[in-house]
Amino acid sequence: MIKTLYFFGAVFLSILLCSCDATPSGKIEQGLRSFQKFNDGVQQAAFSKNKLAPKIEDKDLTPESQFRVNDYDTHTPPSDTTENWRLFVTGLVKHPGYYSLAQIKELQKQVQNSKHVCVEGWSQNIKWGGVALWYFLDWVGADSTAKYIAVECADKYYEGYDMESARHPETLLCYEAFNKPLTLQHGAPCRIVMPTKLGYKSAKWILKLVVTNTKPGGYWEDQGYDWNAGL
Repeated sequence: MIKTLYFFGAVFLSILLCSCDATPSGKIEQGLRSFQKFNDGVQQAAFSKNKLAPKIEDKDLTPESQFRVNDYDTHTPPSDTTENWRLFVTGLVKHPGYYSLAQIKELQKQVQNSKHVCVEGWSQNIKWGGVALWYFLDWVGADSTAKYIAVECADKYYEGYDMESARHPETLLCYEAFNKPLTLQHGAPCRIVMPTKLGYKSAKWILKLVVTNTKPGGYWEDQGYDWNAGL
């Protein structure tokens, strides 16, 4: 069924491109965005919180010494990303406010091996540790009917998620990799890890989490990348 939808989507895109021109009216861009919206809809329909990412054994993990840093080797995050870090939670929650790393670490810890897949074409198998995001959301009293989550990061990156993806059992509010605290380069003190999505959904250095019914954008999505970014 999904393959059929992709086929008709490709046909739809071809028709759009054949019927448009490259004038400043932006018709081609409008057509591409229409197809992207269709593609996002297909991905959303195919997503299931009961479908887990492929299991990875410890023997298949990427060596810790080869844990890749992507586009972050010379800069340092703002001063918010320090030992005084707090995650600001707001929006449709019963208990908004600032939460420390120590408070988050008191919650039930989840350790999992999962593949990080970069849109640039490389991937790595990492052992992550943190608290399941669904558990954290329940703990802060997130509205059970809310549709989305938005996060803002210390490096001005921002990202948005549908609630079903945020509550997937493998989505983590992550503070460890390879049984050690995250390094600054890999998103310390806390980041999102979302194995069911492409890597740009796994936002680093998060400072703010908003529970909302308004669909948020994303740093790369606002430049044309898929919003769902499903694997």
